[in-house]
This record gives sequence, C-alpha cells and structure tokens, in this order.
Amino acid sequence: MTHLLGRFLGLSRRTKRSLLVIADLIVAQVAIYSALMLRYGTLNPENVPSFGWPLFFAVLCISAVAAFGLRLDRVKLQSVEGRAVGNIAAFAILAAVGVSAFFHMTALPGPRSVPIIFAAFCFFGAAGYRLLALQIFQSFATGDSRKRVIIYGAGAAGIQLASALRAAAEARPMAFIDNNPNLRGLIIAGLDVHAPGRLRDLARKMKAEQVLIAIPSLEKPQLAKLVQEVRDVGLEVQVLPSYIDMMSGVVSTPQHRTVVPEELLGRDAVDLAHHEIDDAYEGRSIMVTGAGGSIGSELCRQLMNCKPKRIVLFERSEFALYSIDQDLKKLAAKRGIEIIPVLGSVTNKMRVSWAIAQYDVQVVLHAAAYKHVPLVEANELEGGRNNILGTMVVADAAIEAQIERFILVSTDKAVRPTNIMGATKRMAELVVQDRHTRSGRTVFSMVRFGNVLGSSGSVIPLFQKQIAAGGPVTVTDPEVTRYFMTIPEAARLVLLAGAYSEGGDVFVLDMGKPHKIIEIAKRMINLSGRSVKDVETGVGDIEIVTTGLRPGEKLFEELLIDNDTLGSTPHPKILRAQEYALSQEQVREMLNELGRCIRENIPHEFRNLVAHTVREYRPWKDVSKPTRSEDTERKDEARLSS
Repeated sequence: MTHLLGRFLGLSRRTKRSLLVIADLIVAQVAIYSALMLRYGTLNPENVPSFGWPLFFAVLCISAVAAFGLRLDRVKLQSVEGRAVGNIAAFAILAAVGVSAFFHMTALPGPRSVPIIFAAFCFFGAAGYRLLALQIFQSFATGDSRKRVIIYGAGAAGIQLASALRAAAEARPMAFIDNNPNLRGLIIAGLDVHAPGRLRDLARKMKAEQVLIAIPSLEKPQLAKLVQEVRDVGLEVQVLPSYIDMMSGVVSTPQHRTVVPEELLGRDAVDLAHHEIDDAYEGRSIMVTGAGGSIGSELCRQLMNCKPKRIVLFERSEFALYSIDQDLKKLAAKRGIEIIPVLGSVTNKMRVSWAIAQYDVQVVLHAAAYKHVPLVEANELEGGRNNILGTMVVADAAIEAQIERFILVSTDKAVRPTNIMGATKRMAELVVQDRHTRSGRTVFSMVRFGNVLGSSGSVIPLFQKQIAAGGPVTVTDPEVTRYFMTIPEAARLVLLAGAYSEGGDVFVLDMGKPHKIIEIAKRMINLSGRSVKDVETGVGDIEIVTTGLRPGEKLFEELLIDNDTLGSTPHPKILRAQEYALSQEQVREMLNELGRCIRENIPHEFRNLVAHTVREYRPWKDVSKPTRSEDTERKDEARLSS
C-alpha cells in the first residue's frame, strides 16, 4: 500500500488533476444511476423509462463542464474543507440543474425528485472519496512518526491551528482542551473537546508529546500559569502568538537564529526516495556498525521506514549507543521492529561474528570509522587499526556468515589522499574490493561521501558555535573547496547503494559544484541575521580569520580516481564506478604488514606502507599549496554532468 501511495504522490500535478476529473465523472454516473434506481424502487434498469445512454452521456458532459468550471481538479486533497466543500456542493447543484434541464428539453419522463436525489448523491460521493483519500494518505504516508499534540483552546485560533496541522507532516492534532464548559463534549474541527482536568489522562491515553496553547487573548500572568501547569504534566508546550504581536512584528523571525544545514547547500536537496530501498531491506535483519555516529544514527532512523525485521546497533561508545537506542525504541515498538544494542569494537572479530550469528544478520552497513583528519594524522596506527583492520574483520565475518550485502561507508578523502585518514579509507576500500573477489554469496559495495553538513566534526557545528559566541569565524584557507551533502542524503545514498550494488562497485552522489568554505562561512553569518565584518573599515558583526591548512588537509577534494569508469544507475543523481584493485596477494601482504606495524608500534613504517600501497597518496608535508587549474575544474564538471 505504501508503494502505491508513493507512486501516486510521485505523479505529476497534471496527471493527478486528470485522475480527480475522471473520479468526479464516475461519481456523477453512479449518482444518476442510484437516483433513478432509488426513485423507481428497482435495481432493474429496464423498469426505468428514462434510463438510457443519452441520459448518461448528458450527465457526463454536464458534470465535466461543472467540474472544470468550478476548478475542482485544482483543489489539493489536503485542502478539502471550507471553500473546497462549497465548490463540491456547487458542482452537485449545477449538475442537478443540468439534468433537470435535460429532462425538460428532451421530454423524457424524469420525475422532479430525481435531480434532487442526484445532487445529494453527487455531493456526498465527490466529497466522500476526497476525504477518504485524505485519511488514507495521512495514515500511510506519515504513519505514526508525526508528533502527537493536544491543542489548548477550541476557539477560532485553535480551529485554524488544527486545520493547518492536518495538512502538515510534522504533527498530528489529537484533541482540544478548553475551559469553556459549554464546549465540552462537542466535536470541533473533527476533534473532541475535553476539560483541563483531563489533560494528564489524555496525554497518557493518546501518547501525546506536546501541547499547543492557542488562546491569543490570554493575559501574560494567566499564560505563564497555564504553561507551568502543562509542564508539570510532563509535556512540551508551545504558545501560538497573538494576532496583535504578529501584526506588530513582535514575533517575527529572531534577529539571531541558528542556521539549518540544508540552507547552505546552494542547490536543491537530491530526492533519493526510491521503492528499491524498501524492497532491499524490508523484513531483513540489518546491522549498522558505528550506529551512534552522525551517519550511523541517521541510517538507523531511515531504516525504520523500510520495515526491517531487526536493526542491530553495533557501537563502541556506550553513551552514543545508549542515545540511539533510546531514540529508536519508542517508534520501533509501534512498528514491530526489534532494536538490538550491541556494545563492541569492529576490531574484535569474536564480538562481530557473534553479533552477526546471534541475530541472523543479512545486511551490514559498515559506518564505523575514525574520520577526523588531524586526530588520525597524529594517531596513525589507531586510525589504521580501526579503519582498515576493522573493515577487514567485519567483511570476513560477513563472508563467513554468508550474508546478502555489505556496504562500506567511505569518503571523498580516499581519492588521491594527502592525509592518513583518507589513505586508511582507501585501503579499507581495497580490502572490500578484495573480499568481493573471494565471497560466494555476499555482495560488497562502497559509497563515497562529500562533506556531510551538520555531522560531528564538520565545519557547520564549529561555525555555529563561533557565530553564537560573536566570532571570529575561522577558515583554514580562502581557496578551500568541498562537496557538500546533507545527513539524510548521505544515509539515503548508502541504502540505495545496497539496493543497486552489483559487487565491488563505488557509488557517488552528484552534488553539483564544490563550494568554497569561506563562502559557506559568509552565508552562515548572513543567514543568522548578522553581517561579515570588513577588516579595513571595521564595519560588521562577525570577523572571518584564516588560520592556514591543517596537517593532512587538501585545498579541494575529488570523488573519483578514474573518471573513465563512471557509469549510471537507475537513479540519475547516483553514479557508479569500477576502480582499480590490488591482487589477493598484495592485499594479504598489506594486512600482514599493517598488523606488524601495530604490534611493534612503528608508526613511521606504517606511513611507508601507506605510501607503498595507495599509489595516489601524497603526504601533506610534501604537497606545496596546490592550485586548482581551470583544466581540473573543467574535468570535474564534465565528470558529474556527463
């Protein structure tokens, strides 16, 4: 059912309008048939004198003219109220008048009651199927994920708020609370009105999370008292501002606000909704390593919509595991999904193999990694242990258990790396490519991200803190550029890669052109309601300071090593590449040498191993400040636009 709704919602507006017109015409045909049968008291059309194709053809033409004249096809399902219902009533009346005129002009034996009965059937049929469709869409499209709210105040403001929330995907109005005893027990805007004393019971019964106070005329002392009463019940509370405050601008957008990461993309977010995702994960047991991280936790949240049988949260950080476990359990219980928190490291083969076997894992999404460039640069052996050996351990456990799919979360820093973090991720890719050649049943694939907006360690949280503190905002170099994507885009890309994978392939997202970090900083300052400080004049609020490139940091990132291998997928914005791999013997030697470096604690030899294994690796200290040539930029643009 969800697939069908998704496909309907994905239709063009013109197609949807055509379907609504067809539905209205069918309703009119059924209505005239029903009116005649009811008036003559028979189900046999032969007993009805006026029954025949001329009448039905006339009704078809009349109802089509009335529907187009009143523009019923342009009324969105979410707006079936007020004026829309009035238009449907007018449609029924006009169609009835047309039927009456048809009887008069053709001298057919049509009783005067037939048009009236026809109008009633026409109205209830046209309004009824729209309301039914609206209920189905709201139930299946948003499911139980909407926040349940109780509206305090059943007056005009409360009614308008309830109507607005019905068309929203974020919240679901459950009931009204009102002090007026004359309103209690009534149903207003489709919601029951209750006494304030029932708030605690209602919240528990309806599993409400928030109360919206919609009494704009309430005095401030009374409002403060009411807010405290709601908080004492244990519910969140928000207050609808008064009309006077809104008109005077008192409640306009705050001057200093937090910037949403999606505002900084400089492009539309990529729509990665695809039915293949549900097909690939529905009913399966899925393990996410690094489940408490930025990407891992979002993967788990999006998997909840795929109806898996079980999600195994594999995480080494106790607090991160606790947080994501608490975050998912409530929604998982409603959807019948089992959530299993497993505390452990991906470098512990026994623990990984036990988790896969114990919970019958069929798909592994490997997001566990050390990813902070300066930290891994200073702790290279631990970076190699976690990023390379951890990947090997999980991949080998996946092969032994003969699971269906293994997806490695990689990074654009693995392409021609100048830092140990990027090099370890490239070596992890080489391990996955090698394991693909040995696996019987398991399909291995990799996904390369650009910088993920809002993830831990990204520039966005840092800039937000610096702006909130009044500056300065620090940028390493004015010429630094990065590809950017949102956390939902990143997680969705991983899920789609698992669905599209043929084995050993690398998936990247077409993220448009790279952005200069300094421009991101300026945009964040402006969007937060402040201005960039001019160094010469001193005019402005927030100063931008350049600090110089950090160890291992590149001026620009790339997504592919070999552009010639680029291929397409069923999704136009997701690209597939087949890149060079090492032989099984070379990978075995690499892993043996890595193990020796870790055991003997010889980081300099590990760096030599990196330089020997990753042929594109150029140590940061050996890289003079690179400049991006026009030829390079043209190649990058051609790569993703072709």
